[in-house]
Amino acid sequence: MAKKPSDQPKRVALYARVSTLDKGQDPETQLRPLREYAHRRGFVLAAEYVDTASGTTEERTQYRAMIGAARKRQIDVVLVWRYDRFARSTQALVNALKEFQSLGGDFISYQENIDTTTPTGELIFHVMASLAQFESSLISQRVRAGMARAKAQGKHIARPPLLESKQAEIARLYGQGVSMNQISKQIGVAYGTVYNYVQKIRLKTKALVA
Repeated sequence: MAKKPSDQPKRVALYARVSTLDKGQDPETQLRPLREYAHRRGFVLAAEYVDTASGTTEERTQYRAMIGAARKRQIDVVLVWRYDRFARSTQALVNALKEFQSLGGDFISYQENIDTTTPTGELIFHVMASLAQFESSLISQRVRAGMARAKAQGKHIARPPLLESKQAEIARLYGQGVSMNQISKQIGVAYGTVYNYVQKIRLKTKALVA
């Protein structure tokens, strides 16, 4: 996303997410202050995206639509109420922010006052990215240590199967021509897992053609 000239107002997309488990939860609780904030900053409201999580599934169709708009250079800033409304983990947040950054876009979290349009916000983002990488490394080390211990004890180690909804999402995105790297970032699944399922899709396709 090419940076807009400083004399042109930035186009902002508001994103809200609510849960059906929290009865009476209204997305306006998040959206109203976001609109007021955008007005104070002189942003042009490009779109509002609202997702509803049922507790058992969370398709996040509006989130994907917003990412698509960012890739099409239709928005310059994503404004959210709180970052946990936007991403399920620190790593998922960092991955999304990296993509926005690569497109020339910015991210603002209202409650945490994280604003990548400012030098302080940029610094906070880089600290978060470092912490997420550190956390990921620690988890990987613990997993490897646990697997090694289980193997030494003669236990069989197998990964749990991926949820069918995730498998369907991988197939849908791959069918649309989205790269495996982008699929991994978009749905929060390890690249190796995406690769394995894509290989299965390719084998099924070859079998049907043969």
